Amino acid sequence: MSKELISMLSSRLIAVISFFLALTLVRGFEGTIGVNYGTVANNLPPPAQVAHFLLESTVINRVRLFDANPEILRAFAHTGVAVTISVPNDQIPDLTKLNFAQQWVEDYIQPHTPATNIVRILVGNEVISTANKLLIVSLVPAMETLQTVLVAASLDRRIQVSTPHSLGILSNSSPPSTGKFRQGFQFTVNGKPLSIFDCSPDTLDYALFRPNAGVFDENTRVFYTNMLDAQLDAVFSAMKLLGFDDLEIVIAETGWPSMGDATQFGVDAKSAAEYNGNLMRHVTSGVGTPLMPNRTFETYIFALFNEDLKPGPTCERYFGLFRPDMTPVYDIGILRPTVAAAANIEHATYRLRQLPKYKGKQWWCVPNTSAYESGLQRNMKLWNVPLILTLDLKKQPAPATKNDFLFGFVSIHSLQAKKHKTGGNQGCNMMSRR
Repeated sequence: MSKELISMLSSRLIAVISFFLALTLVRGFEGTIGVNYGTVANNLPPPAQVAHFLLESTVINRVRLFDANPEILRAFAHTGVAVTISVPNDQIPDLTKLNFAQQWVEDYIQPHTPATNIVRILVGNEVISTANKLLIVSLVPAMETLQTVLVAASLDRRIQVSTPHSLGILSNSSPPSTGKFRQGFQFTVNGKPLSIFDCSPDTLDYALFRPNAGVFDENTRVFYTNMLDAQLDAVFSAMKLLGFDDLEIVIAETGWPSMGDATQFGVDAKSAAEYNGNLMRHVTSGVGTPLMPNRTFETYIFALFNEDLKPGPTCERYFGLFRPDMTPVYDIGILRPTVAAAANIEHATYRLRQLPKYKGKQWWCVPNTSAYESGLQRNMKLWNVPLILTLDLKKQPAPATKNDFLFGFVSIHSLQAKKHKTGGNQGCNMMSRR
């Protein structure tokens, strides 16, 4: 990978390293948990039901889509959930043309934003690994053209442009301090540094964050106790070699199957729960990695659902956290104890009380946009009123304090509102003016 490409991507565009534990190089995101929402199945619930379920019943506040499905984008409108969409590989050459890029944005972005919180567009998938020279030479121009269109539409501050790659872009990843990008186009398709097909008891412990013998990096005198830290630091070392060690790393795709073939060691629900549970605790702990201490990482778990139509070995169809009926395959603590909507601000989750009754009906209050914060807080305490809200993550700048969600960032969750019968606002519109 050339320094010119990295330089171009390091400003507004971002580079995504996509492999079994896929990484995204990006600036300015908090450590939150997202999920990859794949749809290679014939038994999944409707997108509107999925969006409602994620918002009400889980702590997930980010989703990555593998296309730009309009039905799914409509389903996430007014939820505040941060959505990443994708452009398929075969459209990359056309995307270099300004007219095509403008039409693509008009068709897939502008009808949905700002109602749907689209935060990122991925151009293609593992393009370098395809060894298709037309796609490879078209990739950066396509990203630049798309970025130009977003700027013209005043969407560039909301939406970033990126492209996923295979781990094959690293010519070396072990030990982590020797991580280095390949030169030219000699990239491989293999992106699994530790294949689940070849796990042994020792390597399984290393992958699952269990106590293990670990790996010692003689160059940095650092001892690695888990595979994730080693992979993150290998990418960090490769970026540092090119002078871009100031970029943050986001884990864009990582997961573990709950079922596989009999010959696959460690592929079961217990291991999947252990990996994903330990992953969530690790990336949100603030510990970071040996070469990137005191950090949290935005992380996307693969995947939301088991997908029964995916080709390949059995395990490919069992990466889901949930079954198609939305029951959990295993428990890793992502379900909320009560039906609630929440916003994640500076890693703090706001959980809302069950709606109270008024004359036999459930009701809620919406803050007036001109309400003064102190008065709004006082009225909330006086009326003992819960707010049904989602955080508008698209607004700039990001909230500086936990109280900033009170107004300016509050929006009604329409799906929740429709679920409950109401007798109106009963004079409780929280009008507390300056």
